Amino acid sequence: MRTSARNHFVGHIAEINHGMAGDEVILRTPGGIDIHALLTSGTVRSLGLSRNAEAFALVRATSVIVLVDFDNSKVSARNCVAGKVAFVERGPSNAEVCVAAPGGAQVVSFITNDGVDRLGLSPGKPATAVFKATSVIIGVEEP
Repeated sequence: MRTSARNHFVGHIAEINHGMAGDEVILRTPGGIDIHALLTSGTVRSLGLSRNAEAFALVRATSVIVLVDFDNSKVSARNCVAGKVAFVERGPSNAEVCVAAPGGAQVVSFITNDGVDRLGLSPGKPATAVFKATSVIIGVEEP
């Protein structure tokens, strides 16, 4: 499958927590990263999601915020992937910034060059990629 989403995670469904306003689905990657998604109950049913089912998660780079000196207990976003900057690829006004987690997962963000400069982002610098569970798209392969 090819998509425009810069972040593609494969794994299995570790948990499904049913709620009144929607269901929280947690996809666990082979590297141990948990990706939290908020989906409607109808979507969970139509995809046939169940515990241990194989699935994938997509997140657009524009939905990812990069933070430094970050305490994830002080943010409402459920997806906080800590690691080090793997690369910064600058364009005329924006840059792709890749944060690599210790287990091998990588999260790419698309931010302004001003943001890169203000945060002092460069390869090897500790950083955290943050995105909301509502920004995650869950999918399954067709049989």
